[in-house]
Amino acid sequence: MKIEDKIKELGFVLPPAPKPVGSYIPVSFSNGTIYTSGILPIENGKLNFIGSFPSDLSIEKGQSIAKICVLNALSAIKDAVGDLDSIKKVIKLNGFIRSDKDFADQPKILNGASDLIVEIFGSKGKHARSAIGVCELPLGSPIELEMIVEI
Repeated sequence: MKIEDKIKELGFVLPPAPKPVGSYIPVSFSNGTIYTSGILPIENGKLNFIGSFPSDLSIEKGQSIAKICVLNALSAIKDAVGDLDSIKKVIKLNGFIRSDKDFADQPKILNGASDLIVEIFGSKGKHARSAIGVCELPLGSPIELEMIVEI
């Protein structure tokens, strides 16, 4: 089954590739590896989620926001390579989670992203990752995600 068909089967829609919010390119290639820039949970050109965990947003909400970041990252990759089926393996996710002091459940939030990737790609989606708590992110976003894939 094609990757985009799998995404639809799971009830998701691949959005248009997000536009950079600064002076950078969304995707960089090197020796068969794609690195995305930090991807925010932008929907329809707008950041609909602002805040920190857990004071402003729940862990469960964070998991759904992380899925939006994954879809945006895949969209950026598709825009760069033309076809998500060219992805051989998801290598690593780096998730930056805007966190209140003493909040330590960043991995639970990033599970939303990781679980979706494995649902989409199967064994090719099993990846290494880092879930990092930070005090602030661009535009007040609660999550920023970087994805590294092999093509």
